[in-house]
Amino acid sequence: MAVAGALLLFAGFYFGYPEPATIGTAAATSFLVALLVAGWRPKLTVTRSIEPERVERGETCTVTLTVRNEGKLRAVSMVAHDVCDRMRVPVPLHRVRPRKEAVVDYRVPTERRGVLRLGPLTVGRRDPLGLVKLSRSYGDTGTVWVHPVVHPLYTSPQGVARSMDGQVDRIEHGSLTFHALREYVVGDDLRHVHWRTSARIGDLMIREHMDTSLPHIVVLLDDRAESYRHDGFETACEAAASVVVAALREGLSVAMALTSGKTVVTGGRDDYLDALSEAELTLDEDALNATVNRLRHQRLGDTLIYLTGSGRPLETPQLASLRGGHPAILAAVLGPDNPGHGSVGGFPVLGAADGTEFAAAWHGAGAW
Repeated sequence: MAVAGALLLFAGFYFGYPEPATIGTAAATSFLVALLVAGWRPKLTVTRSIEPERVERGETCTVTLTVRNEGKLRAVSMVAHDVCDRMRVPVPLHRVRPRKEAVVDYRVPTERRGVLRLGPLTVGRRDPLGLVKLSRSYGDTGTVWVHPVVHPLYTSPQGVARSMDGQVDRIEHGSLTFHALREYVVGDDLRHVHWRTSARIGDLMIREHMDTSLPHIVVLLDDRAESYRHDGFETACEAAASVVVAALREGLSVAMALTSGKTVVTGGRDDYLDALSEAELTLDEDALNATVNRLRHQRLGDTLIYLTGSGRPLETPQLASLRGGHPAILAAVLGPDNPGHGSVGGFPVLGAADGTEFAAAWHGAGAW
């Protein structure tokens, strides 16, 4: 429109024709007015509220946007758009008067596990003829963690104890075993003083004990793409979340790792579930060997739970090589065409098509 108006104005004045000059003037004027109309920037303040920020897959999550018109003269009427995981959600604003605010909310799609990025709010302005459109962003951004579904598990692994000759025995719950000596601090029970060592070094030394009936669990999640078919990885994430939540409920020590080596997670419940929300399949097919070597040297725990898919045969030799540092090993093959329950390489293997079947299989494993 701008180029046509300029050409018509030039032709009209150069050749002396008033009609092209009149049309050119109208075109140029329309374009300038469009710039002024679309270029007006409303003074808006946008406040974002997410409730809740962490949800289980399929649960309800609502975003509430409070848009306040900070202008003094003009009311605001437009349709803004909020960004929700690369989707545009319309946010209608109907005659928001000066110094007034409008509240708009919408539901976040939580059908899939993942991390959803929200915002900022985009406000677009265009002139009545549709010649110019300008978009501006307002407000901050937000994040929603969609966690995998957690299936209730009511049993936990038994503890293991190491004797001085290197043998490993299963023990009953409630057993206490000497762990280490440390210096006395005010408030320690004097009945735990190790007098012989204290007399030898000249300082009071306290015996520390640990409950060896409580296992130290390592959840190893296979995140290689070729290990899964269909939604098998989602089932594996649900199984990992279920094991972690059950272990934390029982007060057990838990560490979670991915075969790609990207993440080793410890901490609270949200730390584990957030990491599972962020987990994605990788194409590194040789990652398991490196991860097994790292676990063999680091020894994050004594009870290993390996979760993989049915897309490839179970790597029994690699898992069996961890028996030295992890006397209790359980493997779960998840997804369609799983091999079912059994024993491979001296450790039990569970098969399940989905998270519900995994929970049933876990309960049926007994005192593994």
